[in-house]
Amino acid sequence: MSTAVRYYSRSGNTKALAEAIAAAAGVEAVSVDAENAPLTEPADTLFIGGALYAYGIDRHMKEYLKSLKAGDAKRAVIFSTSWISKHALDLIRKGLEEAGIPAEAETFHVKNMPTEEQLKQAAAFAGKFL
Repeated sequence: MSTAVRYYSRSGNTKALAEAIAAAAGVEAVSVDAENAPLTEPADTLFIGGALYAYGIDRHMKEYLKSLKAGDAKRAVIFSTSWISKHALDLIRKGLEEAGIPAEAETFHVKNMPTEEQLKQAAAFAGKFL
């Protein structure tokens, strides 16, 4: 089963979660604004995460979501960090739906910088889908 982890992080909070998830999956976490972010082969599971910035997701995440198409992943699993709201989860889900990629109902969210315990929880969360 192929797995990919994509994220966007300004502060490093979401990056920390992405790296914990990627380590559990045995793959690299890739920022959506990196050259190697596009999925060159279909993924069975795409873990995708971002945060809320001024009541929306960052333009890099928006652009990445718009670049996805139904054949890029069989399913997606969404994760997020933020200091106030979990709304980024909904916005990412909407982008995935528009791309034709189904997203799992269960998500993972951490307020602010994840603790070591929360990073372990993120890895365990990822394990449910591997």
